[in-house]
Amino acid sequence: MDVRPPVVVLPPEPDGGRRVTIHGELSGTAYSLFDVLDILHDADLPTEDRAVDDPELIEWRGGGPYVWDNTV
Repeated sequence: MDVRPPVVVLPPEPDGGRRVTIHGELSGTAYSLFDVLDILHDADLPTEDRAVDDPELIEWRGGGPYVWDNTV
């Protein structure tokens, strides 16, 4: 059984924003880790500090939670 994280944070765009999808649906564009946490909060998903490092919750593409430019 292939279980993927519900949240995917895509690689940085030229403006530094990263699109965030939840269950395959675009939920917003984050320009910082705080924006990701806001998106998670709005979707009633965990927002505690360790949530951003939880691979069962978030798949980070093109760099982890501390990459916010398009040089990756």
